[in-house]
Amino acid sequence: MPTRPPAPPIDPSAHRNAIDPNAAAHERVYKQLRLQIVHGELPPGEALTLRGIGAQFGVSMTPAREAVRRLIAEGALVMSSSGRVATPELTNERLEELASLRALLEPELASRALPRAHFALIDRMEAINQSISQAIARQDPVGYIRTNLEFHRALYLRAQAPAFLALTETVWLQLGPTMRKLYGRLRRTEPPQHHKLILAALRAGDEPSLRLAVRADVTQGLRLLKN
Repeated sequence: MPTRPPAPPIDPSAHRNAIDPNAAAHERVYKQLRLQIVHGELPPGEALTLRGIGAQFGVSMTPAREAVRRLIAEGALVMSSSGRVATPELTNERLEELASLRALLEPELASRALPRAHFALIDRMEAINQSISQAIARQDPVGYIRTNLEFHRALYLRAQAPAFLALTETVWLQLGPTMRKLYGRLRRTEPPQHHKLILAALRAGDEPSLRLAVRADVTQGLRLLKN
């Protein structure tokens, strides 16, 4: 008698979404709004309303509220005592704190990625750097921020350190609107100079130089924003 193939594993989130359509809507709004914030599509201090979010994404107030609640918990949005929700406007102290976090986390990720940084990865990062140049030529700040983060993420994924990467991406999320402000202040005409140093250190397998280049790349610009 032929045996039956094993049943596929049950995806709890799919089951939950099938029961509650608001869960699927909330997840979609959360992910799309999160990307807008991390890529600097919203400037610092931009006010958001549940009604506006609902209209933008074509959802009711319930999934909009749940998405906002999660983003507030991650520090991507802030809520005032009066209940106003907005993207964060970072103080000098907060900028310094987040820059210090990047200086701790990202050189460590790069160091862990170095033994797995094969030539195909370096070639891919070179191509991403060219995309950064194209975004600059188009005067596209969102494209610049997106491809700049993609450059770093491509390397950090090779570290195989998901907890470090999750912490790093949370810092990026909190900095997204500020990165838009930074782009306007720097008036870029070419990709960040430290990207070339990062690529050179990867090719040479030079860990100390890689750490220095990453640390300089992720902190110098942010510190220019301090008043």
